[in-house]
Amino acid sequence: MDGQVAGASMDVDGEEFHQDQVLIQRSLSPVQRASSVPHRLPHFTVGYVYSSDMMLHASETGQHPEQPERIARIRMAIRDANLLQQMKQIPIRPVKKDEALLVHSQEHWHKVLAIQSMTQSEIVESEAYYESLSLYVMSGTTRAARLSCGGVIEACLTVARGELKKSFAIVRPPGHHAEPEEHMGFCFFNNVAVAAKVTQMLTPVKKILILDWDVHHGNGTQRAFNDDGSVLYISLHRYERGQFYPCGPFGSMESSGEGAGLGYSVNIPWPRKGMSDADYIHAFQQVVMPIGMEFAPDLVIISAGFDAAAGDDLGECFVSPAGYAHMTHMLSGLAGGNLVVALEGGYNLDSISNSALAVARILLGEAPPELPPMVASETGAETVWQVAMEQSKYWKSVNPKACEPREEAEEITFSIPEILKAHRQHFLYTQYQMLQIPLMTKTFEERFGTQVMCTSDFLENPTIIVFVHEFGNLRIELDGKPTCDVHMENSYLIDFSKELISWVRKENYALLDVNVFPRPFASPPPRGHKHVDSWSRDVLTYLWDNYLQLSGAKNIILIGHGPGCHALMELIESRPANMIRYVDAVIQVVGSMKIPLIPKDSERLRAWYFKNSIVCVHPEHPAFAPEAKILKRHGRVLQIDESKPIKLIMKALPLIREHIKQSLSGKLQ
Repeated sequence: MDGQVAGASMDVDGEEFHQDQVLIQRSLSPVQRASSVPHRLPHFTVGYVYSSDMMLHASETGQHPEQPERIARIRMAIRDANLLQQMKQIPIRPVKKDEALLVHSQEHWHKVLAIQSMTQSEIVESEAYYESLSLYVMSGTTRAARLSCGGVIEACLTVARGELKKSFAIVRPPGHHAEPEEHMGFCFFNNVAVAAKVTQMLTPVKKILILDWDVHHGNGTQRAFNDDGSVLYISLHRYERGQFYPCGPFGSMESSGEGAGLGYSVNIPWPRKGMSDADYIHAFQQVVMPIGMEFAPDLVIISAGFDAAAGDDLGECFVSPAGYAHMTHMLSGLAGGNLVVALEGGYNLDSISNSALAVARILLGEAPPELPPMVASETGAETVWQVAMEQSKYWKSVNPKACEPREEAEEITFSIPEILKAHRQHFLYTQYQMLQIPLMTKTFEERFGTQVMCTSDFLENPTIIVFVHEFGNLRIELDGKPTCDVHMENSYLIDFSKELISWVRKENYALLDVNVFPRPFASPPPRGHKHVDSWSRDVLTYLWDNYLQLSGAKNIILIGHGPGCHALMELIESRPANMIRYVDAVIQVVGSMKIPLIPKDSERLRAWYFKNSIVCVHPEHPAFAPEAKILKRHGRVLQIDESKPIKLIMKALPLIREHIKQSLSGKLQ
């Protein structure tokens, strides 16, 4: 049993405590040890927690996967790599009652303490009960569980107080399944949750990120902070539609916290076994690190289960030691490098010791080993994208478009936006005989081809309505949120423009219909390619200079909807004199979006815009908040009694028609 260091122990609170001086002396040559000059202890920045007493918790058969040798093998691997002498051993002690009660109930505390007083016959009689909770107990269980929890507390406090930068709590039994009222899943006290609460109470550290890469969801840890916005909990785990332990929907991607903690629980639930380095690194790059950086924690705690490691029969995944090293290295960039690693699961002794050694090397400042070129699996990429879609509700830094999966058969596929645009083009042609306007530059054609349509009388009609928008909203009904299966029969496209276009044609006005939602580049984009908003502005300016200004129109009406409003406003800013001369009215249906502003520097343009514009918003728009102020530069802002942006233009249509008629008849005052 690797639990002792010969000649290097002392008793601290009843625990074995390794003396750094002895190890350092043993690393010196005889000449160095004989020197009369005293050698100073190195300045430790990394510590570890360990005690062989945690090995007292052991199953009677010795066949249980959560075996005592787990921590012994990890410590031995770090020692044999000559790394232990570079780490300060942090004194361990049992968790105290008042500390445990920060997370657990009184009943739970007494339940765990009672185990140490159980007779052998009581242990045998209760075996079925504990097996139902995925636990085993014996006389040494209580002490091991208290030391495991107390060890993580001390590892966190040492870092939070600035005594060390990083620490590794080599502890067992694990903790992340232990809920406030119940022990389960090999866990008795929730080590990390209790340590986080104690750290917040006793040190200046208040914002804590807990990253749980154990292959199982840390239901107990999320439960402890589900309504707490001061602790961000992120878990990557096998989920399999809630069929993988601990089972149920709590670890689903929609389980994002509640109340003050809404958005502060982030679940990345793998739908199958076999996930690899590429999947985990992809999740870190697209979800974990952007959210972690936006949260900006004071301390990072890793719930470091190594049961997703290659070779672990319970996890059945393929994360390598190098993969764990890279994840640790990325997390080291947060919280000013303040990082605590606390052991959770991991049941293959070779896998857990090799993986833990790789993590220890990173804690001590080594660079992570080079990984080969890799691409996330189709399952991994799809899962990360769906998580990004969910988490983008709460975190500005998460960009679902950046991790949208690409199909292998991309050459023979069509995106949903392209199908919708083709449908709209066909509808406008068959219903109103509208034609596609050619765009003379290759870039414009690639990004907006088929998206600019006009009526056949566009160049001769004295009145042109310019309608700038994005395509309609797709309403999708799901068979079930956890599976995200689409119920196709009950899904549909809402095209908000049908009534408007019908009225325009009934009045015999010409129509220029511009969809400013650009396609992604089919080929690599031009060097220094522009933002989406810039493309929208540029295509509108192109249409003004090459078609509208050269047409025979005496009256031009500009109508913007949603994102089209900003593109329209940029056109007005770029051609102010032309707007004042040729445009009779500007109508903007912004809904809940920010109201665009006319530039300050042109009093004439501001006066013209205020007189000739109407801006439609819903009653709860931020512009009407007590602290807000509506300016003349906003135009004539009107409230439309409709909270849903998609229906706002339909509700505002009578007002829009009246405004256009007044503008064209010269009756607008």
